Amino acid sequence: MTAFSLKYGHRQLSFDLPPIFSTDYLQPETGTPLEKPEEEIWHALDKPLGNQRRKPHRNIQSIGIVINDKTRPVPDPNPLNILLNHLEKDGFTKDQISLFVGSGTHAPMPEVELTRLLQEEILNNYRVVIHDCDRSPLAEIGHTPHGTPIQINAEFMKCDLKITVGNIEPHHFMGFSGGVKTAVIGLGGRETINANHAMLTHPQSKSGVYHINPMRQDIEIMGRKAEVDFSLGTILNEEKQILRVFYGEPQAVMKAAIPAVQQFFGVRVTGLYDLVIASPGGAPKDINLYQAQKGLTHAARITRDGGWVILLAACPEGSGSQLYEEYVRAADSHQAIVEHFENGFFEVGSHKAYQIAREAVRVNILLVSDIAPRKVKDWKLTPSTPDLLDQLIEWFSARLTDDARVAILPDAARTMTEVTHA
Repeated sequence: MTAFSLKYGHRQLSFDLPPIFSTDYLQPETGTPLEKPEEEIWHALDKPLGNQRRKPHRNIQSIGIVINDKTRPVPDPNPLNILLNHLEKDGFTKDQISLFVGSGTHAPMPEVELTRLLQEEILNNYRVVIHDCDRSPLAEIGHTPHGTPIQINAEFMKCDLKITVGNIEPHHFMGFSGGVKTAVIGLGGRETINANHAMLTHPQSKSGVYHINPMRQDIEIMGRKAEVDFSLGTILNEEKQILRVFYGEPQAVMKAAIPAVQQFFGVRVTGLYDLVIASPGGAPKDINLYQAQKGLTHAARITRDGGWVILLAACPEGSGSQLYEEYVRAADSHQAIVEHFENGFFEVGSHKAYQIAREAVRVNILLVSDIAPRKVKDWKLTPSTPDLLDQLIEWFSARLTDDARVAILPDAARTMTEVTHA
């Protein structure tokens, strides 16, 4: 037997596969973490990319820095700490700087959970604003050519210098995370996010596509209109160590970072698989189904029609979206969901049902999680639990043919799979 161990929440799930199957272990390139990450971050801050030049000091009275919420991993070391030190060295005071937690349409983080993102010293010395897409005051700054209304947190828009801090990695429909997305989606109003995400059904709204991805280009336009000055972006390995760091004008950062992301996380295969066993990558990537679905997208992409995906995702916070649950329970079938969205319906939250249904009409999905099986069945997925994993593997082993192809994805949320010949 061949032994495997995949991340599941804050622990590992182990299982054995018969050696008779052709099994491929598909993971991003390991990459070598930066030897002196603090120095590299400081160097990047000193020499920003692109044509953007810092505004004259006398014109900057307030600085807004956007960070991600708890659904994204925090790098080690945290680049935000070094950015704050750099700004202090430049003569800015702590009371000139506000930190904004970009929630998007996620439930805003309770203040008691901020220690998951920020050190006590930062919480005690800087103003922190937790964005709420439905309740925070919004500034309206026009529309994009796609018709998206641009509504962004009003307090952030008042800042003289605007900076985003986030990780750059594959994103299952936005192409890539990072850059201005952290600000215009993270601090966006629900109407803005809904309008942008309604392009989800476009064939180029997918992982690894940037220049012709309508959703991504829509937010780039919003970022320019919002006058986001700088982005500080990091590429991480699965241990949250920093592989690369980029700082500068947001589009220049993305241009420099995307080839590195493709190098680290792009995985090509020469054929489809009968069974794919995938972990989104453990906490926080499987904090709920809303996040874990990102791993499902990459797993299903390399699964044959009628094949199976086993998604190992703890989901301690359940689905992560009440709207998703209500919508998927009321729907007749996965096919009905796909047709509803492709005929023009769209709603953030419910869109997660479409993303799952788009895969479920073609492949079978089995969710191994801590969610009550009854709930998972309500979501039209096949449920299982960690204690039954060995029995599941035995069941599949008895039914797969000897020439079956099996793939293991230990970090599926970040693994940009691509079939080069099927």
